[in-house]
Amino acid sequence: MARITVLGGTGYAGSAIVAEAAARGHEVTSLSRSPPSQPIPGVRYVQGDVADVEALARVIEGTEVVVSALAPRGPLAAPFREVSRAVARLTAAAGARLYLVGGFSSLRPAPGADRYVSDLSGVPAALHPEITQGAAVVIEDLPSAPEALDWVFVSPAAAFGAYQPGERLGRYRLGDDVAVQPDGGAISAPDYALGFLDLIEAGDRHRAHVNLGNSRAPRLVTTDLP
Repeated sequence: MARITVLGGTGYAGSAIVAEAAARGHEVTSLSRSPPSQPIPGVRYVQGDVADVEALARVIEGTEVVVSALAPRGPLAAPFREVSRAVARLTAAAGARLYLVGGFSSLRPAPGADRYVSDLSGVPAALHPEITQGAAVVIEDLPSAPEALDWVFVSPAAAFGAYQPGERLGRYRLGDDVAVQPDGGAISAPDYALGFLDLIEAGDRHRAHVNLGNSRAPRLVTTDLP
């Protein structure tokens, strides 16, 4: 079992990842500004600000896997990329692996095609800063991070969010940076967390961008990866 620290562990994706990791017997620490509405037994909850580098360093020290489930909105709207770079730096210094909850717009519709973020004409302008900042992490920041940092950026398929949470099906589709095709609607947070923990436990993706989508196939996992 691994020592896993989840940044943003009380949010939509983060809380599902915390729950899945704890259910599998991992040693889980969650850092967030607000306490959980329903604490999970055995999880260590730390209340703090991820923009506080000292607080970040304390929860990352000694961990084996850091999960960044942060989003560039609210108090993190302005400092998001700076915070993300600090997370990457501290994770590398700790010798831990970094897994990040990404966004759909950083994916491509086809191999070699421009990413969805390159054309946001159909997206409300108010959402553009959040989308472009989130995509910049995997497009610019992570590829230029020190080689010592082992990272995996995990995008969900389209329409992932608390506004349509869905149900746990116990299966998912896994792809690379090309968006997996829709199969029965948006992936739920529990199924996203299922795939996310499978990626952590397999440990076979390195400095890679992958994505998880819904699957109604009668088997646990389908994959679009070679």
